[in-house]
Amino acid sequence: MKNDELIAVFAALKPMLAKHAKGRTVVHDTDDQYYLNEAALDAKGKPVYFGMVKIGSGKVAFHLMPVYTHPELLADISPELKKRMQGKSCFNFSKLDPALFKEFEGVVKASAKIGV
Repeated sequence: MKNDELIAVFAALKPMLAKHAKGRTVVHDTDDQYYLNEAALDAKGKPVYFGMVKIGSGKVAFHLMPVYTHPELLADISPELKKRMQGKSCFNFSKLDPALFKEFEGVVKASAKIGV
């Protein structure tokens, strides 16, 4: 069973990704995962992964591929948000943090404008 805090974190993060679904393909939309691909296919005809938010074990993971392909999107992020990064395109959250989520939403918005 997912804990209430993670459910609340997912509920806060999912709309950040979902509001950018127009022109993209929703692959999964469940109570614990929301997954988007770009509408365009890559050179091999495969879907291009845009992002996903998913409840995991003890955290909510938010994968955002544009920050991998366009690292300049991360140039001005706060040390607090940087601490949430695991790898080059994944952010992990385990509790509600409105100020941090507001900053992160700006990164998601900028990423949606650029794409992968």
